[in-house]
Amino acid sequence: MQFDFTDDAKDLASGAREFLTGEYPASVVRAAWESESGRDPKRWAQLAETGFVGVAIPEEHGGLGMGDVEMSLLLEEAGRANLPEPFLEVAAVAAPTIADYGSEELVAEWLPKIAAGEAIVTVQLGGAPLVADAHIADALLVEVDGALHLTTEFEASPQASLDGARRVFTVEATTGSDTLLTDDPAAAARAFDRAATATAAWLNGIGQQVLEMSVAYVMEREQFGRPVGSFQAVKHLLAETVLEVETSRAATWYAAYAVQHDLEDRVEAVSVAKSFASDAERTANTNSLQAHGGIGFTWEHDLHLWLKRGKALEGAYGTASWHRGRIADLVFG
Repeated sequence: MQFDFTDDAKDLASGAREFLTGEYPASVVRAAWESESGRDPKRWAQLAETGFVGVAIPEEHGGLGMGDVEMSLLLEEAGRANLPEPFLEVAAVAAPTIADYGSEELVAEWLPKIAAGEAIVTVQLGGAPLVADAHIADALLVEVDGALHLTTEFEASPQASLDGARRVFTVEATTGSDTLLTDDPAAAARAFDRAATATAAWLNGIGQQVLEMSVAYVMEREQFGRPVGSFQAVKHLLAETVLEVETSRAATWYAAYAVQHDLEDRVEAVSVAKSFASDAERTANTNSLQAHGGIGFTWEHDLHLWLKRGKALEGAYGTASWHRGRIADLVFG
């Protein structure tokens, strides 16, 4: 199979990198750590104005009419920028799931609001104990006994998070026949796979960013009169990171394609991607800390912002071990 992105997808990724690099320097991420809510409504509105929030929303409802494949590229750029916004859950999971399975009334009610940045819908799928950004959400897309519900009635209790820019909560949601989106377990399973794939793409972006930060640092830092990047041991660390991250990216692109088109091998493709991405990000974390030396552990250096986001997302929507177990179940029955 020959796999390549459309020109529109490439333009989207290029534009996103330029925009996010300019609008979301590390200082913005640090500010999210220290703000009361961790979120900036003005910046969210700005993301909506660019069209990024509505990438996977049909054009007739205010979006760009693209899919999971294009979204995977956008999520990589969000990971690179360490975007401190509820983008993954809202734009990459909730919006396309509502578009796929919602009634005409629900679609007409929620998708234009999401695309315009006027509504935030977070998700709780696969029995996840924690929900991101429940404190600012207008609605919750929640899986209950294999059915998907969209409810506006829920209570959120804050929980400790390793990443101060990613607020997590336990929730108590009220659901019933009036909140039912679909009772098809296959829809809930696909929504979970969509979330796992989106998380893998974000982790790939983190891996690329910490690799680039490490390369820049070892080319500048000198020891024994020469750049530390010239030492073979350091080269091996960075080469290992490149190998794992690039392999993970390819796996994630195919998983996004499989989710978008609901292919027969979707579940296997998603678990391959998420297990690869979690492992690759862990390798990138470890090796970037080694490359930076002691400074990488400090609060003053920006590296820890990406490392902690990566660590927080490694286990989101299934750890690497969980996904390898799912693959084993598929292969051996």
